[in-house]
Amino acid sequence: MTNTSKLAALCGAVGLALIAISGTAAADGYEVAAPAAADEGRKFTYSFNLGATSDYVFRGISQTDNDPTIQGGVDFGYGILYAGWWASGLNFDAIFNDANVEMDWYGGIKPAWHGVTFDFGVIYYAYPGASYRVDPPFGFDLNYVELKAGASTTIHEKLALGGYVYWSPDYFAQTGSVWTLEGQAGYTFDKVGVFTPTVNGVIGYQTGSDDYYEAWNGFSEYWYWNAGLALAVDKLIFDFRYWGTDASNTVSDAFTCINDYCDSRFVFSAKVVLP
Repeated sequence: MTNTSKLAALCGAVGLALIAISGTAAADGYEVAAPAAADEGRKFTYSFNLGATSDYVFRGISQTDNDPTIQGGVDFGYGILYAGWWASGLNFDAIFNDANVEMDWYGGIKPAWHGVTFDFGVIYYAYPGASYRVDPPFGFDLNYVELKAGASTTIHEKLALGGYVYWSPDYFAQTGSVWTLEGQAGYTFDKVGVFTPTVNGVIGYQTGSDDYYEAWNGFSEYWYWNAGLALAVDKLIFDFRYWGTDASNTVSDAFTCINDYCDSRFVFSAKVVLP
């Protein structure tokens, strides 16, 4: 089956189960399936977040060489419009790159219709100070843009289901057109003591059509998933999560899965959100 036909089949399987999570642009699973916030109408809103994680994992792959880092961001909203900025420390030394930080800029709209919240947005991933020390065809710009589309709905006020579709015309390290699909689900329980627990998870699929994508990764497509427990208490969120992928380094000079970047792992994160 070709990448195109596999993508079409997966789109059909995801279908009405699309989710759009609110807030952060990072598609890392830590925010999945939170119940949708009440409609604020034409009201200006803002929030700040600051946290730490034992390993920054993006779509199943470590971005920090399996080490901890600090993360934070700011989000703004007005009616159906939103925008924000998010940053994280990272470590790409193993792929001969000296980028030490990722900065994501994002914006979009979230219209609602019959209990479903849609999300149409754009994300710009930037890696200040990045420079390659490898020969062509690699040695290009890491920065890239993704378009996203999704929808979310909450069932019985506690269960959220759905997913995202992402597309980049020229993905990380200029590896060409890449599609990413995510299905997400989560259930928020009644308060237990001081904690409000949520169990949630993600399953995602990514495929690239360019030869550079396969040369970079050692594969042309892969699946990733996570499942975890988030405990919210006042302004704090503690997250315990298991990540996995079916990716492996099948090409000796591919970069993505070196140093066990694609291996299964448990990740702990803590974050404060203000106000």
